[in-house]
Amino acid sequence: MAILVTGGAGFIGSHTCVELLNAGYDVVVMDNYSNSSAESLRRVQELTGKAVRLYEKDIRDADAYAEIFSQNTIDSIIHFAGLKAVGESIQMPVEYYDNNIGGTVELLKAMQKYGCKRIVFSSSATVYGVNNPVPFREDMPTGGTTNPYGTTKYFIERILMDTQAAHPDWNVILLRYFNPIGAHKSGRIGEDPQGIPNNLMPYISQVAVGKLPILHIYGNDYDTPDGTGVRDYIHVVDLAIGHVRAVEKVMQGTGVQIYNLGTGHGISVLELVHAFEKASGVRVPYQIDSRRSGDIPVCYADASKAARELGWKAERGVAEMCEDTWRWQSQNPKGYA
Repeated sequence: MAILVTGGAGFIGSHTCVELLNAGYDVVVMDNYSNSSAESLRRVQELTGKAVRLYEKDIRDADAYAEIFSQNTIDSIIHFAGLKAVGESIQMPVEYYDNNIGGTVELLKAMQKYGCKRIVFSSSATVYGVNNPVPFREDMPTGGTTNPYGTTKYFIERILMDTQAAHPDWNVILLRYFNPIGAHKSGRIGEDPQGIPNNLMPYISQVAVGKLPILHIYGNDYDTPDGTGVRDYIHVVDLAIGHVRAVEKVMQGTGVQIYNLGTGHGISVLELVHAFEKASGVRVPYQIDSRRSGDIPVCYADASKAARELGWKAERGVAEMCEDTWRWQSQNPKGYA
């Protein structure tokens, strides 16, 4: 039995593949490399000493699933694949709906056709919108999203819930996670966005390594201690281990379960910049720009349900997140290129 990991060559996907392989699972990856690299999976195999079966395919390609399911016994799926930049989604909503929602629909059609009934979905804290108080809990209402990226996550959650309701023998787990940063301790795999990074930590690290001239901080007039946005940053290895726990859970019973994966603590943009400077010994020049459309002031998790039901909690602190990011970036100044 194998786990199909869509988007498995990406930042979170590659780290999750490491943890799955180390836990003894067979791993099949489907990725079109739109924001990832085959080199990441070569290094995953180097780190684990185990093979990954790779299909360079797009999740919207209906014909691709016949090849994957006919050549492998897929027991469950972790669905990462999707476009994920908040700002870009505001400029390119049609592309986001087509890729994220259209691709998920094709995946679900294939699951129905080939009798695969277990899926773990890579969702996001963005589904909580702007009307819930922090910390966010799984029983809070969702919707009211502020950007097309978040809306695709919300819609996909609804599609998965409706699918499970129509097929009660399915088991669906929705993982709403917060802001993954860090890298594998080896420095061999990490976050390597194409073009100008849309997320804070790779932007910081690329400025520190000299790839970019200055960090842009969007807004310092929020109602937060230092005026910059507050987020729940989680080490990507902790997040990857959370997916292994979710796979163990999805093998049991049927239904829909929802879990936040976060630390439960918020850190401001400036606090993260200063923590990175301390960890790396490198000064990070920055400038304050106006607020970015679609951002909310404060976002962090109540992750107690995952602790109770998955036996999971985040173990790695901000200093380790920054140290591991810097090890990856300084050893790979051009990423996987």
